Amino acid sequence: MTTIGLVSAGLLTFPQGLGLVFGANVGTTGTGWLVALIGVRVSLSAYALPMIFVGALTKLLAGGRVAAAGATLAGFALVLYGLTTLQQGMGGLAERLHPSDLPAVLGAPGVGWLAGWVGLLTLVVVGLAMTAVMQSSTAAIAVTISAFYAGAVGLEQSAALIIGQNIGTATSSALAAIGASATAKRLALAYVLFKVIAALIALAAFPFTAALMARASASVDGTTLLAAYHTAYNVIGVAVLLPATQWFTHFVERLLPSKESPLKRALDPAALDSPVVAVEAARRTVAETLKTLAVSVAASLSGGSGKAEPGVAAPAAALEKVQDFLSGLKETPETEAERHRMTSALHALNHASRLAELLRDDGLPGPLAGGPDDLRVAELCKQAMRWAQTVTESITAESALSERAEPIGWRAAPEASAALAEIESAAQALDAMLPKHRAAILASVAPGQLTPTEAFVRIDAARRLGQIAHHAWRSTAHLLGRGVHPG
Repeated sequence: MTTIGLVSAGLLTFPQGLGLVFGANVGTTGTGWLVALIGVRVSLSAYALPMIFVGALTKLLAGGRVAAAGATLAGFALVLYGLTTLQQGMGGLAERLHPSDLPAVLGAPGVGWLAGWVGLLTLVVVGLAMTAVMQSSTAAIAVTISAFYAGAVGLEQSAALIIGQNIGTATSSALAAIGASATAKRLALAYVLFKVIAALIALAAFPFTAALMARASASVDGTTLLAAYHTAYNVIGVAVLLPATQWFTHFVERLLPSKESPLKRALDPAALDSPVVAVEAARRTVAETLKTLAVSVAASLSGGSGKAEPGVAAPAAALEKVQDFLSGLKETPETEAERHRMTSALHALNHASRLAELLRDDGLPGPLAGGPDDLRVAELCKQAMRWAQTVTESITAESALSERAEPIGWRAAPEASAALAEIESAAQALDAMLPKHRAAILASVAPGQLTPTEAFVRIDAARRLGQIAHHAWRSTAHLLGRGVHPG
């Protein structure tokens, strides 16, 4: 679910998210090694219970990362204690269950080809059912290795169960994707396909691997062989699909085409489980929306570019959805850096929303008519919006995680920093110029050069451009985490 949130927020592309899932799939085989090398041989309860006590106490009394570390320690200790309990339970099971009670599989001595395949597929289904019920392939494989150590199942039978248990772990992902976003469904489908492809490879190679494991069992402990088989099974599956990741993701995307808008994909509710991911999703959505507004204003001030200008109603609605999205955060940021990041994102959202409301209520500004000062005001605002476009493009480009991009953070590209300085310069020049512009316009009424109505219209237009430039400056500054200005 964390990977789904990262992909939905744009912090990872779909192929990168799939790569993360591949890596996690190999990493989870470490529990099998823990069971094989330690759990079935050593009683860990004497060490686990004090660790559970210390971890739980730390979780209750501390806060922030220290509390999280305590919960991690307690959780790991519970795994160790569970391994001891599992070892004891399998000792009793071995008295009631013998390998001869289970179907013989391909590769076992004296088993025919047809009977061996039937037994193999039967145990694959049993392993799949075990994981579907337990909702954890790690727990199911731990049971299998412990059962083998206790003598309840044979080596080939255990390997067949492991194949089914690896397929079964995809059931939890499939269930989690029901009613979820298109991104969640794609990742779940990709995970299921990965498991099925890896299982087909394992089944095709089973006669060879069963013979190899039988020979190796003379010199290597069987529990170690099963842990190695579990790891090799997943590594080979990843090795086959990893070079074809781009093709594989395109295939999944064709199977499940997305009908969601980019906004809905970015603000996936799955991201709300992590404040860091949710805030970054909101930040990049604000940047994308601000870019649309900047393009609209710059094109309007230039008198149009011959193309249809983006509207302002959709960006305003998008910013309202960002506000609702952040209101649904399930946890508050834990560290000072995370709180600063959230505060900056909220400041950026506020300024972008005020800019959108200004444009929605009064419409896009057109080219100003009048003297050199009026033209200068319009030119400064146009420059600010064009530089704002440069800043926001550098932020939204990070969604593809280019070589220079930071997954989560404020390290901006050099052009973004230079562009922000240009926006600040234009906005401050406008602020300094507006009082003189206002005085000059009002002074031109008495000689009859302007009517009061004409003067007030020109003053309001210049003031509005100053507000537009100011909100663009402040929003981009906060998007880059440099909003030291009180506004």
